[in-house]
Amino acid sequence: MRRFDGKVAIITGGAAGIGRSTALAFAREGASVGILDVLDKEGVETAALLKAGGAEVKFLHCNVADAQNVKSAIDEIVSTFGRLDYAFNNAGTEGVSAPTADFTEENWDRVIDINLKGVWLSMKYEIPYMLKQGGGSIVNNSSVAGLVGFAAGAIYTASKHGMIGLTKAASLDYIRKNIRINAVCPGIIHTAMIDRYTHGSKELEKQLIVGEPIGRMGKPEEIADAVLWLCSDAASFVTGIALPVDGGWVAM
Repeated sequence: MRRFDGKVAIITGGAAGIGRSTALAFAREGASVGILDVLDKEGVETAALLKAGGAEVKFLHCNVADAQNVKSAIDEIVSTFGRLDYAFNNAGTEGVSAPTADFTEENWDRVIDINLKGVWLSMKYEIPYMLKQGGGSIVNNSSVAGLVGFAAGAIYTASKHGMIGLTKAASLDYIRKNIRINAVCPGIIHTAMIDRYTHGSKELEKQLIVGEPIGRMGKPEEIADAVLWLCSDAASFVTGIALPVDGGWVAM
């Protein structure tokens, strides 16, 4: 049997990048997958990839900063598949880079709403279903920016630090209810977010790689592997952690 046969996973921000890779990984291991994202074209494409592999999948447009949108989407996924075992709260945005005093209030609100409030809202509507069925596992996608600071990235850094605090506190709230809640902290992973930063510049890519002791960027599949491990029974004694998957970044 595959690890997640008969189980159901929800992935926010599941249309592309780390989210898509994690959706594919869950599907390969037998799970039915609910994909929530604002990227409709990419969401439909990802759902098609999963269906082509024989998985049961449902894609829904969802803005994680909108409470009613999140509730409705999670309700619909559970109504479709009958349960909810795993959630990867992955939706996020990097915002606009700038020195701290130069950020706009609009930028602050958008990044915090998506990266921090969005994770809280997702858990708010995921956890009751897990309580009803007697357990589950949640993984929130933070960042090495949740563990260290980055110049010109104060808002993103604050949102990701806040997510780790939220994860730790939530894990203790449900630790006796058979719900494990953890975070992953990716390093520099080659996704569209990195491409937006480099604008195709090989020089900027080299600068990013210099920061990685392992000597390369990570791959979305490597984060997916960590997420699935945290959700699996192999991590049954693991809760409340912020797991770096960062090529040695925080070891420096």
